Amino acid sequence: MALPYELLIGLRYTRAKRRNHFISFISLISMLGIGLGVAALIVVLSVMNGFQKELRTRILGVASHIQITGINGELSDWPAIAAQAARHPEVRAAAPFVQSQAMFTVDGSVKGALVRGILPDEEDRVADFRQTIKSGSLDDLRPGEFGVVLGADLARALRVFTGDKVTVIAPQGTVTPAGVVPRLKSFRVVGIFEVGMFEYDSGLALIHMSDAQKLYQMDDRVSGVRLKVDDLFMAPRVGRELAGLIDANAYVSDWTRSHANFFRAVAIEKNMMFIILSLIVAVAAFNLVSTLVMAVTDKEADIAILRTLGARPLSIMTIFVVQGALVGFIGLGLGIAGGVALALNIDVVVPFIERMLGIHFLSKEVYYISDLPSDLQWGDVWGVTLIAFVLALLATIYPSWRASRVNPAEALRYE
Repeated sequence: MALPYELLIGLRYTRAKRRNHFISFISLISMLGIGLGVAALIVVLSVMNGFQKELRTRILGVASHIQITGINGELSDWPAIAAQAARHPEVRAAAPFVQSQAMFTVDGSVKGALVRGILPDEEDRVADFRQTIKSGSLDDLRPGEFGVVLGADLARALRVFTGDKVTVIAPQGTVTPAGVVPRLKSFRVVGIFEVGMFEYDSGLALIHMSDAQKLYQMDDRVSGVRLKVDDLFMAPRVGRELAGLIDANAYVSDWTRSHANFFRAVAIEKNMMFIILSLIVAVAAFNLVSTLVMAVTDKEADIAILRTLGARPLSIMTIFVVQGALVGFIGLGLGIAGGVALALNIDVVVPFIERMLGIHFLSKEVYYISDLPSDLQWGDVWGVTLIAFVLALLATIYPSWRASRVNPAEALRYE
């Protein structure tokens, strides 16, 4: 089947050598501009997706999907509460914990941190601490031995290693004839973990739950129960349903509430970056306007001849729409290929640039995530493709309409 002549002429104009090389240069710049804008948009969206995924993974490796805590900070019968929560079909596991503040001191170095008392075997079912252990072992947290597992940055600040002793100062004091004396207890460092988030690595310590109960004078009470559910995105709904199942004066919160600011900030930043980089694609796409306007001026004689041969204004308009759309399509293809390739290999490209320049883009002391993650989602790629192609088509409308309005007599007067 023969192709329409409008399509054939539009394709020929795109690949033909022009008399005016400046038009070819502007066309190339427009093509590369679209490609660069599309590639940047794909890479940035992939990085933002990676940040969101990495942030969620690291937070939930330390926190829990759902947390049940006592109104006054204590729960007296946690096995019954865990059993009541386990009745929900989507609750996978439960683990008790004791949590409070403390001061750590070693040879004059003092550091405040959050102390969490856990049962190691039960904690494995709701968190991933064991995978973050860099030295020592979580199994060395045994009742009565007063061992502690410190975050890597906390251990570095105190200048301690596995096997060293640290003194823990509890906020609850002991009343003596001389007054209130702070409660002090010596702990042995049995492990060091590194989650990769400065908040936890510098401010969290793990001890056995029975040792925490003794340290904070809680007898057999706990601070709360941590739950893990089948689908972490269903945690808000499961939490609301658990509030009606649990017979206790307790708060039920999920990970979207306890860390809502993190995920809201990432989502807002992703949306803003999408808008900003879409403007870059729009600028590159509308460079096609100047390219096609000059092309129309350069081809006025050809347009006049086509009109005298019987071509309709709509056909002339179609020719230049095809030409502009092809330029945009080629730039779009280059952008998609480059953006996808870079998004899939950003873990190799960024370290190479850091080594070459001798800098580190994401300092661990400043950012929660010190590596640049990437999570390519094809839905974002197709969305960017659609937006860029629509912008490129819109950019061809005015020049093509202007070409259809060329007067053959005026165009051929000086030919």
